[in-house]
Amino acid sequence: MIGVGVAGATGWTGQAITRAVLAADDLALVSAVARSAEGQDVGVALGGEPLGVLVRRRVSEALDGVDVLVDYTAPGVVKENCLTAIGRGVHVVIGTSGLSAADFDELDVAARAAGVGVVAAGNFSLTAAMAAAAALLVAPFLPQREVIDYASATKPDAPSGTARELAERLGAVAPSPLAVPVAETVGHPEARGATIGGTQVHSLRLPSFVVSTEVVFAQQDERLSIRHDAGPTAVPYVAGTLLAVRAVATTVGVTRGLDTLLLGSR
Repeated sequence: MIGVGVAGATGWTGQAITRAVLAADDLALVSAVARSAEGQDVGVALGGEPLGVLVRRRVSEALDGVDVLVDYTAPGVVKENCLTAIGRGVHVVIGTSGLSAADFDELDVAARAAGVGVVAAGNFSLTAAMAAAAALLVAPFLPQREVIDYASATKPDAPSGTARELAERLGAVAPSPLAVPVAETVGHPEARGATIGGTQVHSLRLPSFVVSTEVVFAQQDERLSIRHDAGPTAVPYVAGTLLAVRAVATTVGVTRGLDTLLLGSR
């Protein structure tokens, strides 16, 4: 039985993950973290019967008996949460966006020193993982590309974790040359988007989107688009997150991308 703690247990995705952990025969919900529900029984906080697990305010208060911490919190606290868990010898699954490549390097060093695993994905959807795997397969052959990141009007971070992760991983495969460098763009260079991992990333924030990520590859007279669209519920992220929970103890250091865990790709 794997003891699981969920940080962000009452959030949009965290609720779905918490319920899935409770329903799994091989997982046990040991702790829950959510500032808005501090002191409540997690079952009551989720609108059900008491389960005997009190919601804590901080991750540091919720690691006793935890084998794997799942973090679906916020960009401003996820790094501290993960470092705290790693320092206690707890494996971590990160579904929260907002971490940079430098942040992941820091987490990797800490995790290797502690001998624990960290699995991080900008998107734990299985179909998103397959889209990322396809893009990484294409990148060496079609190096010219740009990423378009679509999300809801209220999403506070840009780009999304999915788009940031994809751009950084594509950059590790092959650089994306620009015919006109961004600095030499006439008019408003910022309209060319952010340069992440050597790839231009453009973030749209509009009503009706949840999270969609598209990478457009191009060469003379032809284009290839690979796009993933998420629906209005957190259901797509549950299976991949639980897969990572079950597998993270077999890893050491940071593994980025659910496709890496599934396929061993980089």
